Amino acid sequence: MNDMRQMTALGRSIEEGSFAIIDQEAGPHDFGPDEWQVVRRVIHATADFEFKTLMRFHPDAVRAGVAALQGGCPLLVDVKMISAGLNEDRLSSYGCKVYSFISDEDVIATAKANNSTRAIESMRKAHRLNLLTGAVVAIGNAPTALLELARLIREEAARPALIIGVPVGFVSAAESKEVTLELSTPYIVARGRKGGSPIAVAIIHALLLLSAKAPA
Repeated sequence: MNDMRQMTALGRSIEEGSFAIIDQEAGPHDFGPDEWQVVRRVIHATADFEFKTLMRFHPDAVRAGVAALQGGCPLLVDVKMISAGLNEDRLSSYGCKVYSFISDEDVIATAKANNSTRAIESMRKAHRLNLLTGAVVAIGNAPTALLELARLIREEAARPALIIGVPVGFVSAAESKEVTLELSTPYIVARGRKGGSPIAVAIIHALLLLSAKAPA
């Protein structure tokens, strides 16, 4: 398998130049080589070097994420903005399917009936459908989705392969990430208020590129 980058020679040259600038300006860091591939792609997507200090990795995060993708895992996302940013060819080469339930009519109706949020109910729906087991779960928008995922792991034996916890916002965003850091489930988290769908997409693409280089 190739490295999955779908770009021209000029585009690749620009990307490699950008990464060289990031490596130079970021300076020393304590990330492992594969973790740094993830962090610098996040910086590349945001032009924000603060992510160098915000990113946190469970020791098994990259290995677990790569193995799950290579195995054709479900990829559950909290909002369709993430799925819109993903390269379907990269995912389909492994047989991965992306799921987003936040706009489903039953999710909307249940959220209204329970006075909860669509993000919460979408996580519950994924669990009912047994889609969390072995999944990569990427949350870039809704802190309530991340909090509910943590509850499902603690209380209902949900077992995702990897949590990408990067919701953005002012209400519960930072808190939801701190809860995630307490889990034994592998995670990649950006602490604090910063995050967003582009961060989640950048992390997934970094893992896909790493998966192309790793033995299956």
